[in-house]
Amino acid sequence: MTKGFVVAAPASGSGKTLVTLGLLRAFRDMGLAVGSAKIGPDYIDPRFHAAAAGRPCVNLDGWAMRRDRILALAAGACDGAELLVVEGVMGLFDRAAEPGVEGRGGTAEVAATLGLPVVLVVDTAGSAQSVGALADGFRRRGTGVEVAGVILNRIASARHETLVREGCAEAEMPVLGAVPRRADIATPSRHLGLVQAEEADDLEGLLARAGALIARHVDLDALRALARSPERAASHAGPSPVPPLGVRIALADDVAFRFAYPHLLDAWRSAGAEIIPFSPLADQAPDPLADAVYLPGGYPELQAGRLAGSQGFRDGMRDAAERGAAIYGECGGYMTLGEGLVDADGRRHAMLGLLPLETSFAARRLHLGYRLATLDASSPLGAAGAVYRAHEFHYASVVTERGDSLFRLEDGSACGLRRGAVFGSFLHVIDGG
Repeated sequence: MTKGFVVAAPASGSGKTLVTLGLLRAFRDMGLAVGSAKIGPDYIDPRFHAAAAGRPCVNLDGWAMRRDRILALAAGACDGAELLVVEGVMGLFDRAAEPGVEGRGGTAEVAATLGLPVVLVVDTAGSAQSVGALADGFRRRGTGVEVAGVILNRIASARHETLVREGCAEAEMPVLGAVPRRADIATPSRHLGLVQAEEADDLEGLLARAGALIARHVDLDALRALARSPERAASHAGPSPVPPLGVRIALADDVAFRFAYPHLLDAWRSAGAEIIPFSPLADQAPDPLADAVYLPGGYPELQAGRLAGSQGFRDGMRDAAERGAAIYGECGGYMTLGEGLVDADGRRHAMLGLLPLETSFAARRLHLGYRLATLDASSPLGAAGAVYRAHEFHYASVVTERGDSLFRLEDGSACGLRRGAVFGSFLHVIDGG
């Protein structure tokens, strides 16, 4: 059976993503088939995982997903793989803490659900022997979680490494690697975090350098030796996270609309739906025979001018609306369904005009967190009263948003819009609630 481990850290910014990418590429370079998973609702890291490992990456979300779905998705990531590498989110014990939302779902919970050991990536900048005490504290805190060892990251010198290793030896904490600081290995950033893998300059060079660095400074054999087989689901993962929007679903799929969860699309295919991708940025219209159109999230605000000028896309979407196709937009897709979008420079771009919505990035405001959402009325998403677990992450401000709401949130506030067969919201739906 495939064995695996979880890569975690005491806090965000410790370098666990680059270490994970380096591990995936280093193991792949050894000739291993490596599966990967990303804990949490992140859309961007999984694309980098897939590029590094040469295999699709899945999301595992301890807050939004049912336990059996997590186990089933992990099993799918193991299929045909010799090793599973799971990257955590934020700090090992950080978890959701939204008002009215149960606090759970962090890396530690998912590691315990999977029954996998944790490898802690520690940023050693500004510390030495204290790293051992830090790692020992994480090991002792972990009820149901095994911290099996540490990878020391951003080591400044040979002397620095010696001092850090002394502290880890005093704490009897296994050191699995010591990775030196490298200025030439860094992932590009943008307002929502990493630039998408498809947009990164010299992605292959970055992954090759990261893989070579990890291969030189991490004990890959020791990592394979501590890996364990993940828990298996006692039953099927359950119903589709979201009912298929139709039988023939046109999916917007390019750098403006890339944030569609693979587990959701796979569930629709398993339920018998056909998914036909199209590119709005290439001025493609959705399939004229599609009975549903899905515009997922992404970065339409960075492509607003091109979208406004893509007449074939605009005409095709209006045709779909006129024939009564179900049209669903999430976050960036929702903004595109609106009447207009103001970019960060204050320029307004006409959007599709299918919903009475106007959004703006001229005055950015962060909206971030898990949401428990209940459908206000029946739609292709389900019957009125159906509950979904979702995530919201964007910087858009709503200028106008009028009409019938799609969801009601835990605090009673309205969320999203619906007009006929066109509907959407800022929420990325992950699973049924």
